[in-house]
Amino acid sequence: MVTLREEVERLALLNRIGVALSAERNRDRLIETILLESKKLCNADGGTLYLRTDDDCLRFAIMRTDSLGIALGGTTGKPIDFTPIPMFDEHGTANQNNVASCAAHLKQSINIPDAYDATGFDFSGTQRFDAKSGYRSKSFLTIPLVNNEHRVIGVLQLLNAQDPTTGELVEFQADDQRIVESLASQAAIALDNQMLLEGQRNLLESFIQMIASAIDSKSPYTGEHCERVPILTLMLAEAACEITSGPFHEFSMSEEEWYELKIAAWLHDCGKVTTPVHVMDKATKLETIWDRIAMVRTRFEVLMRDARIRMLEAQAAGENNAQERYEKELGDLTRQLAFLERANVGGEFLSDEAKAEIRNIGAQTYLEGGDERPLLTPEELDNLCISRGTLTNEERLIINGHMVQTIQMLEALPFPRNLTRVPEYAGGHHEKMDGGGYPKGIFAGDMSLPARMMAIADVFEALTAQDRPYKKGKKLSEAIRIMGFMKKDNHLDPQLLDLFISSGIYKVYAEKYLPKRLIDEVDEQSILDIEPKPYELPDEPLRKERFKSFLPEYEPLRRSVLGQSSIPD
Repeated sequence: MVTLREEVERLALLNRIGVALSAERNRDRLIETILLESKKLCNADGGTLYLRTDDDCLRFAIMRTDSLGIALGGTTGKPIDFTPIPMFDEHGTANQNNVASCAAHLKQSINIPDAYDATGFDFSGTQRFDAKSGYRSKSFLTIPLVNNEHRVIGVLQLLNAQDPTTGELVEFQADDQRIVESLASQAAIALDNQMLLEGQRNLLESFIQMIASAIDSKSPYTGEHCERVPILTLMLAEAACEITSGPFHEFSMSEEEWYELKIAAWLHDCGKVTTPVHVMDKATKLETIWDRIAMVRTRFEVLMRDARIRMLEAQAAGENNAQERYEKELGDLTRQLAFLERANVGGEFLSDEAKAEIRNIGAQTYLEGGDERPLLTPEELDNLCISRGTLTNEERLIINGHMVQTIQMLEALPFPRNLTRVPEYAGGHHEKMDGGGYPKGIFAGDMSLPARMMAIADVFEALTAQDRPYKKGKKLSEAIRIMGFMKKDNHLDPQLLDLFISSGIYKVYAEKYLPKRLIDEVDEQSILDIEPKPYELPDEPLRKERFKSFLPEYEPLRRSVLGQSSIPD
């Protein structure tokens, strides 16, 4: 008989357990607490907690048998290899033979004093285990875990109650059953809340990764960028957490902060969904939806045709040098077209002399529908005269403006408290230490370390990527050398770049994701020895102001190309 004092103590213990269950965020620890505290309340030697799966099976989530030293599942990290218990047979009939599935279907507790004397349930597996191990499975208390929607989400099964004085195996007492049922009721709610939160979290992650995959799929030239930047960012963050000396020896991240950084890394380029494909994928200077060099070739063919017609007309009129004049004209046109085709690729720096030649060629005219037109339109001339690469200043502004849209999109989302820094982490990977980055011109030293880590990850992935239309992937030595220049010019955080090099992260990443032809020796010490150029920091109020608005050149883009900002002025 339980005394009043003992009953009060058990109720107080039950209350403390309930508080602990509601506060626990780790599901493995939660199910372990449920089982261990239930065992303790009724002095059971063993127990199992099953979780219901989407296909209506009871999966072994955690097992404990103290006298046999069995501890599987939960926080042990040791898997349970037993086959899940089906709740229905192949015909869809409820499985009433197994005591755990039966309790789940009945939504009632089942108290069995001795499994060897029980009827209606199949304990043959239990008896085979006993014969093999020398154990004696006797009393069973099986309690369904029912959530607020009256749905069974799991089953708690306790094994072999023991007399606290003699240690003798006894049946589970009514008082023990009642107190454990109360615990099971609280546990079901706590576990269901945990599973709902985990489901929402998994849904959010899957949705974010779907967006990132869509961005990568949008362009064949940025494939896997949104997937690989998170990998590099988290590798660098892990290195900063592990180091025990130097500037990052006190840096650490909680489980929630890791999750926050992971989400931000996956979303770092979400604004690219608004970037026009013909700008993002612009492989040549004249490319829009298609490469307009084909139209230029057609115009040259018109000029060559007209030249041939003039030659034939001149020959018919008796001119002797018509053929010679035609061949010279044809040669000049062929050379001019070849020159424009080379300029269109944008692989080399275009000199002022070359630009002048392009304009001279473009000033020529041809006939179209009886009208005289310039060989190259003003817009085509501007594109072909781009000094470096394939983008005009306006197109580069649109490309860079994906960061404007990224920040707009992320700051418009109602992130919960544990994800409030996602916009800052994701929106700062193009800022520079000296304030010369975009879109806000923030001095990167004023930004969080995770945001600066993402900048290094973004640069390294872009330098080594194999799928860009305007360049080939660089070897490790060349990529790191370029990042060394960026360290010197105060584009990247120098201490984080040193950690990126000295920890060997770049090599680990290269071995997994880069072709062997790009993996070569890197002179690490030469990069570590680089000293950044000194630069002047403005006063703190001015630096803080840059967090609130975009650089002036992005305001027209923000308002006209990408629409009105959701960020308050």
